[in-house]
Amino acid sequence: MLFSKQFKILALLGLLLGLFGFIAGCSGSKSPKEQVEQVKQTNAKAEKEEVKVLRVGLIPAEDSEEMVKKFKPATEYLAKKLNVKVEPYVATDYSGVIEAMRSGKIDVAFFGPFSYVLAVDKAGAEAFAVGVGSDGKSTYQSMIITRKDSGIKTLEDIKGRDFAFVDPASTSGNLIPRAMFKKAGIDPEKDFKSVSYTGGHDASALAVKNKKVAVAAVNDITYEKMVKEGLIKPEENAIIAKSDPIPGSPISFRGDLSDDLKEKIKKAFLDMHNEAPEALGGYGEIVRYDEAGDGDYDVIREVAKILNLDLKKMK
Repeated sequence: MLFSKQFKILALLGLLLGLFGFIAGCSGSKSPKEQVEQVKQTNAKAEKEEVKVLRVGLIPAEDSEEMVKKFKPATEYLAKKLNVKVEPYVATDYSGVIEAMRSGKIDVAFFGPFSYVLAVDKAGAEAFAVGVGSDGKSTYQSMIITRKDSGIKTLEDIKGRDFAFVDPASTSGNLIPRAMFKKAGIDPEKDFKSVSYTGGHDASALAVKNKKVAVAAVNDITYEKMVKEGLIKPEENAIIAKSDPIPGSPISFRGDLSDDLKEKIKKAFLDMHNEAPEALGGYGEIVRYDEAGDGDYDVIREVAKILNLDLKKMK
């Protein structure tokens, strides 16, 4: 009996030594601290890959309920394609979408070009796709509009009148119009009677229609959509100025998602026009999504420099 007990103890010790040897062989010459860090990285990677709900942030171009409704085909397609639940998230302003990504509340977001550049610095956003219109272009334009009965015909005529931008982080609703004014030698804060932000491109167009402001900035995509839907009448409006083409609004994901999930998300968008064309109708008349990269938006960073904007300090 004593021999049998000693034999069992020796066998157990041998098994433990063999196990320790196997672990040591796997870890090589790494120190205990390095081994702990490796385990943390492995666990973090596993957590990234276990995304059960994909939250998609939408910039507030229109009424939030209407946007969720329009994006329903897209969310249903993504849920089926990625085999996860997909939830839309609409913030009250552009900064809200950026903050939601920074805090990990959303995984993917539709940004405007300028809000994307801000999101890169503040939330680690990475552009991966951009919408292409029926004309084969992925660009759009900023417009300055007024009512035809306002008597305003040029940018110079806006001086002394009420003007509405869209949002501080809007490209076509703030950044580009300000660049247009600067080129014309106009300072909105000094030359206009008042300056306000409406929060959405549709709200800016309606503010002009309802005579809440004399002039406003709006993008051509939203303007044309509202005309088609009968929300505004083109014969009542005058387009004072149009900007040069602006690189299209990028779709971006959080930089800390797993590479595997990023690739699946990107492929889902790039395949959308073939697999579910009805899912393309969220923003404007998109016929497909093409691949996009961060460098495509360096032109926006250059405009920000011209306006002396410090991207890191902007809210």
